[in-house]
Amino acid sequence: MYILRYLTFALLIAWLASACQKQPESTQATQERITESVYASGIIKSKRQYQVYATVGGLLQTISVKEGDLVKKGDPLFVIQSETSQLNAENAKLAADFADLSTQGDRLRELKTAIETARSKMLNDSILLVRQRGLWARQIGSKVELEQRELAFVGSANNFEAAVLRYRDLQRQLKFAAAQSQKQLSISKNIAQDYIVRSQSDGRVYNISKELGEIVNAQTPLAIIGDAEQFVAELQIDENDIVRVQPGQRVLLTMDSYAGKVFEARITNIELLMNERTRTFTADADFTQPPPKLYPNLSTEANIVIQSKEKALTILRSYLLNDSLVILANKEKRKVELGLKDYQKAEILSGLNAGETILKPQN
Repeated sequence: MYILRYLTFALLIAWLASACQKQPESTQATQERITESVYASGIIKSKRQYQVYATVGGLLQTISVKEGDLVKKGDPLFVIQSETSQLNAENAKLAADFADLSTQGDRLRELKTAIETARSKMLNDSILLVRQRGLWARQIGSKVELEQRELAFVGSANNFEAAVLRYRDLQRQLKFAAAQSQKQLSISKNIAQDYIVRSQSDGRVYNISKELGEIVNAQTPLAIIGDAEQFVAELQIDENDIVRVQPGQRVLLTMDSYAGKVFEARITNIELLMNERTRTFTADADFTQPPPKLYPNLSTEANIVIQSKEKALTILRSYLLNDSLVILANKEKRKVELGLKDYQKAEILSGLNAGETILKPQN
């Protein structure tokens, strides 16, 4: 009797286990809207965001702004200490002033006096020569006296010309020296200006990465500046998807900072060079419906809409076998042609009719 009860209980358990076995899940193809999209992840950046670098190295002497400040193009941000540069600029100024004064100095006046003296001597010798030639025409005087007057005139004329040439040559030298010293002064001023780091655009200071007294160089950024109001989503798109993405496409963005909300944007730019390390392309998307408040480096996820169809025959992608077959209710396998796909559903172009039941493949 005990054995009979045990066997009955065992059979009951087996029957219940058999009855509780899962039946294959089923669904039917339905007509609905489907959108094919490309997934991308990225961050939010301020428009025209850039890193501020110094062009020279040295000790950070002054920080003229703080994080959150609004700045205009050309505003000073940092001053790097450089006594040598300042001394060079002052020395160049002295040299330029001296060269400028030299153009009006005693050397030119001295040569002008020499020119006037040579001119007077030449005119006097010319008069004497003319007089001697008149005497010689009346057979007065000697040939030697005439030749001496001619030689004296030629010598004084040469001296006058030489004095003029010396004056012009000195003028050129002094003008060159003055121009050169002015150019050196400009170079020294520009070098001195390099020690003042200025903003390259209007915007907001989002980050300052250095403190007073630190040593800075041309390889390390000092700050990050970007647009105060406008932001852009910088997206990383897989190389397998990039050929389907183009400017103007609609983008649906989600952010942890705005959980449960979706924001629209448009692709505005796609960088042509792939990042070899991540095997992705960078694309920018401008908000068409921006959130009320944004900060640089917020994370975001995006679906870039490739194409959509309002009335499409769709099934869940989990009901596809090898992405090309479906299992009918009678366990028959049928090949189907697929169209648009999203992350959950696929469009059926042929091979299945609306209302037909299909089974979910067993793992």
